[in-house]
Amino acid sequence: MKVQSKAQPACDIAVYADKGSLALRFPKRHNPLWEQLDGKSLKGKPKCLGIGKYGFSADEPEDWKRATQIAIALEADLDHPEWEKLFDPTLAKYSLGGGKYAKLAEVLQLPGTVQVEPEITVGQMWEAYLEWKKTVVEETTFKDVFCTMFSNAIYGRKWDKKNNKYKELDTPISTLRIDDSTLGSQISLLSTCRKSYLISELSKAFDFCKSKGLLTSLTTNNPFVGDKYSSPAVTTQQKYASRIVDGVLIQWHEVQDEKELENDRRAFNKIERDIIIKAFCESSNKTYKALAPLIEFYFLTGCRTSEAFPLTWKDVDFERNLIRFSKSLGYSTRKVKETKTGEIRLFYFGENSRLKQLLLTLKSQGEAEGLIFSGFRGKHLTRDLVSRAWVGSSTTSTLADGTEKTYHYPGVVTQLIEQGLISGYLSPYHTRHTYITLTAHANAHDNNALLLIASACGNSVDVILRHYLGVAEGTTLVEV
Repeated sequence: MKVQSKAQPACDIAVYADKGSLALRFPKRHNPLWEQLDGKSLKGKPKCLGIGKYGFSADEPEDWKRATQIAIALEADLDHPEWEKLFDPTLAKYSLGGGKYAKLAEVLQLPGTVQVEPEITVGQMWEAYLEWKKTVVEETTFKDVFCTMFSNAIYGRKWDKKNNKYKELDTPISTLRIDDSTLGSQISLLSTCRKSYLISELSKAFDFCKSKGLLTSLTTNNPFVGDKYSSPAVTTQQKYASRIVDGVLIQWHEVQDEKELENDRRAFNKIERDIIIKAFCESSNKTYKALAPLIEFYFLTGCRTSEAFPLTWKDVDFERNLIRFSKSLGYSTRKVKETKTGEIRLFYFGENSRLKQLLLTLKSQGEAEGLIFSGFRGKHLTRDLVSRAWVGSSTTSTLADGTEKTYHYPGVVTQLIEQGLISGYLSPYHTRHTYITLTAHANAHDNNALLLIASACGNSVDVILRHYLGVAEGTTLVEV
């Protein structure tokens, strides 16, 4: 009977945990090399190399995998017949560079010592990714999210309101190389909204650069994966907390996030709607009063706020009594683009409806071919202008004695809340939810009407039934 030999381990360089970090234990056959590098005898004991300072934690499964890959690479080079050409005494080749062995190798002039080309930085990786990303995302999203929000976090740019310019942090992650052991701790310190989204895009940027051969080493691991950067569940206190945007402290309801606003389907009641429209019409502020037709239009059509800005009279057909919503205005680019859903919607109105009377009045006052709602010198209105008129604004001025004084200008809706005329604050975007809610409830028993509302507002009957109408109180099921 033939005795089978004992299977040999895949790698003789062992990976083990040492006080919460990882370390490598080398076989004794490698002792002569380490004794030369360390300049002292190992006295017959195996060489142990701690790698915790390079970011390897015993609590992270991914770090164990990375350490194992490094051990295999080290052994392959050290046991190769031409190991002097393959082994890098600086350890940079194995993502462990920058330590004492980088300097010792130069002093000892060991064979195989080569200058390993450094890995690319996070900034270089991000710039390469942006060149591609701008070709696949909508222009406004690219400018607002990728070039502003995310790039500011990566490059450590903070808006200095006092000096009206950006100031940069001393050590932004853009300057760190993607194999830097401190990168993980620096990412955890990032302060930006939608942080998990940023981490996800950084991970995609790494994969993109790797696929394009832009990385220095194919063995460099993606430092942006895993659950170590995952954000905790958002608490109610966090959800409604004030936030700092571009260096300015603002209330939660002033943050303009269209996705969140679309999902927040609270609405004004009919009486509150008419109180708000009347308040704009009777405002003593000429700018606020001039916006009254736009606010009423929002309440009577349920269109998204950005869809009203580029509307022209060519989009209105008085013979067929319809409005054609086919475009919107980019918030930051100020360019006309397609609607949020990319579809063209036809909004029908009644012959004697309040909406038709509003449009006819506006047409008699404006240009026949121009914008329905225009700003200074016939240009597009801005979302910021509507927001200031709605919720108010603040400005800070420096007085003659050098002190600063802040002036507050309340908006129309803010004043109505203070006067107790409406129940609470909702954003301009909620004019859309108000229209859908009021119209859906008024036509709850007419399926064709609900289908018409869904089509006109770029929604679905299912969404209207589930989120705007809900389950009617008093409804009972027929037993079967």
